[in-house]
Amino acid sequence: MFGIQGTGDTSGYGRLVREINLPGSTSRPYGGYFDEVVDQLTGVLGEEGFTAAVERIVVHRDQLTIEVRRVHLPAVAQALRDDDALRFELCCGVSGVHYPDDSGRELHAVYPLMSITHNRRIQIEVTCPDTDPHVPSLFSVYPTTDWHERETYDFFGIIFDGHPGLTRIEMPDDWVGHPQRKDYPLGGVPVEYHGAQIPPPDERRAYR
Repeated sequence: MFGIQGTGDTSGYGRLVREINLPGSTSRPYGGYFDEVVDQLTGVLGEEGFTAAVERIVVHRDQLTIEVRRVHLPAVAQALRDDDALRFELCCGVSGVHYPDDSGRELHAVYPLMSITHNRRIQIEVTCPDTDPHVPSLFSVYPTTDWHERETYDFFGIIFDGHPGLTRIEMPDDWVGHPQRKDYPLGGVPVEYHGAQIPPPDERRAYR
């Protein structure tokens, strides 16, 4: 389950680590309607605009991801939403990801888009470094990202510039840190029963 062999640990808590290798750029043909979407977006943005905005195209597990430089995110999203041949009217949310070893782009924000008109799905993805965790908000293009951007800010610390009310949504306002980052300490859980304390997950059991 966790890519580890030769041990009985199926819990993931035995301090076993599997290295994550991110998929690289995909060469054409992408397959299905993916080529048509990329060609149409190129036509809308222009060759220079597309090259400036898009870092790479990735097709992985039958999913098209357009990786966009963060400064161009709103323009690309609006083109995907407004062009008649694209019409990705719905943004289904925002997912944060933290890759501590992805130097200079440790924080990722992924936006799954759906075209109700054409019955198509794609993703756009942006990255930013831990040292400058700023990404333009897509609230003005997709108002449905309101609470999703707040949750991603809360758990991952990505600051969505231009969001109308970027406050925590799950953790208390005075909480320190962002719990979904890989380097966030797991910590123990105090229990209101005779001073009991549940240890952090990576200390609960180990297989030696």
